[in-house]
Amino acid sequence: MGKGALAWRGIFAILGVLLLASGCGMPGGVDGDLTNGWAAMEPATGFEPTAGTCHGANFNTVGARSTYEEIDCNLKHRTETVYVGTYEAPAADADEPPAEGSAGAKAAYRTCDEKTSSYLGGNWRTARIWIGVTHPTTAAWSGGSRWFRCEALELSSVEDDGLLVQRAGSLRNELTDGTSGLLLGCYAVAMDSSGAIAGMPGAACSAKHNAEFVGVWDAKGLGYPKDDAGWAKFHDGCRTLIATFAAVPNDQDLQYRTGVISLPGSADVWQLGDYGVRCYLWLDGAELTSSLKGKGVASLPVQYK
Repeated sequence: MGKGALAWRGIFAILGVLLLASGCGMPGGVDGDLTNGWAAMEPATGFEPTAGTCHGANFNTVGARSTYEEIDCNLKHRTETVYVGTYEAPAADADEPPAEGSAGAKAAYRTCDEKTSSYLGGNWRTARIWIGVTHPTTAAWSGGSRWFRCEALELSSVEDDGLLVQRAGSLRNELTDGTSGLLLGCYAVAMDSSGAIAGMPGAACSAKHNAEFVGVWDAKGLGYPKDDAGWAKFHDGCRTLIATFAAVPNDQDLQYRTGVISLPGSADVWQLGDYGVRCYLWLDGAELTSSLKGKGVASLPVQYK
């Protein structure tokens, strides 16, 4: 290309700029503003689960979007989301979801503890219920997700501390009127040769049984029991509930009126701040056929002394 051609190209470029500057080069009705009149784009948002929904999948502490599926609570399901919360700072400022036992994990579990009882209409520990907390995947967390799900699950009717089962029907207000079949009641406890519980199947209080749930004792301030001395503190705490439940004196003779079974949650939930202990009176070898609630000393005479 010669110098003359280059010169003409330069002239045409200059003319083009002048035409645009004068407004003569645009079609009618076009003002040249490429963004004028366009709505602003909404900020990107990640997936967030919904409270009051049921799910067929097994419980998992990590909730991947690919495995999330809501189903009708009237159909058989395994978990129910009773509440969806948000992690707060400083946990929310971390690069990963809160680790088990961390302050953030404890705060989420404490919230789920309270919200589950509110959702069910009564203390969930008085029923065959287990709770857990589900958090986002690490990838979702990196993308900005900060939610946590509070999950409630039904335990097997065969044993008080049994397997998680499929249920049909929502748990909402399940414990409100005190008539739920999930409430803890009477049991036919079997012991092995070492004195440990071999089985604890539930039984109607009108049927033969030898143990009965009396309430939940708060063991906050104590360590998780690891030896006889540790368990003795838990048994003493549960005996105070037995005395109130059965309307007998809480004195030195109480230990000779009845045995006691103390069932805290696992060491894992204890680490999260779950200090609730399910307490049961237990009469080894007895064949009771009614509840001992409010029956007094006549129903629990001194017998082991």
